[in-house]
Amino acid sequence: YFVTGGAGFIGSNYVEYLFKQVNQLSNVTIYDNFTYAANPKNYLEFASDPRLTVIRGDICDANELENAMAGHDYVVHFAAESHVDRSIDNASDFVKTNILGTFNVLEASRKLGIKTMIHVSTDEVYGSLPEGSADETYPLVPNSPYAASKAASDLLVRSYFVTHGLDARITRCCNNYGKHQFPEKVIPVFINKLISGENLAIYGDGENVREWIHVSDHAHGIHTVLEKGIPGEIYNIGTGSYLSNNDLASKILSVMGMNESMKSYVTDRQGHDFRYSLDSRKIESLGFEIGVSFKLGLEETIKWYLYNPSWWGGD
Repeated sequence: YFVTGGAGFIGSNYVEYLFKQVNQLSNVTIYDNFTYAANPKNYLEFASDPRLTVIRGDICDANELENAMAGHDYVVHFAAESHVDRSIDNASDFVKTNILGTFNVLEASRKLGIKTMIHVSTDEVYGSLPEGSADETYPLVPNSPYAASKAASDLLVRSYFVTHGLDARITRCCNNYGKHQFPEKVIPVFINKLISGENLAIYGDGENVREWIHVSDHAHGIHTVLEKGIPGEIYNIGTGSYLSNNDLASKILSVMGMNESMKSYVTDRQGHDFRYSLDSRKIESLGFEIGVSFKLGLEETIKWYLYNPSWWGGD
């Protein structure tokens, strides 16, 4: 298994899934550029396992990538710039990494005869849904530079299946939470602020709705698509667990024993999508089921951040 972005949040949790859930595992390679959102502590549990290889490399360097990928069977492509606010401030890195980088992953996979390539995408490519849920045939209407760069990479993946016959499959997942998430995303941001005694800054009126999945379930979903999916197909990975940002903040406050007075409201961000919702019946037809309830997952996530201050501080 060749895992791009394997030192990041979702990638490292997928690496953990491979080591703990996959029988007769022979080799896992983490290929990561170790930008701000990656952390060697994320795979520390497996660092001494002889089956793990870690390569510092950039998916935007085509030759370096191809040399590292040689000899692998499966590519699971997580490496991406993923923070919407950063894409609003400066979209350049998003276009470069998410589009050119994905092209390089596809081209190397084609040249090397990779058996299966999984491209990890996002529900944000469907844009904001006022009602209903998006299935895999729903139009792509991305609203942020981040989402647009992911939609573009999705189309490249499709083209390599159609044109070159590459067994490439796409997953589009809802909002993730869990251990190892870099503290720029909303749940670790909220936890960190409360630990520091600060109020929670909520965009706009706090009524924007997101669908939430524990990162371990996302890892399971990706591997389900790798093992049971159909070449060239797209699979949504959702849960049906919807929360407004107000409700999310309230649940975190409740678990941490604090009251609603810790909420505050700030100017809404540009192009802030109001609601995401996935129709996940297609992956469910492969036998995929959610294993972690939001209540339990949130409690475990908060405990993890409280008990791992050295990871949190980046020391």
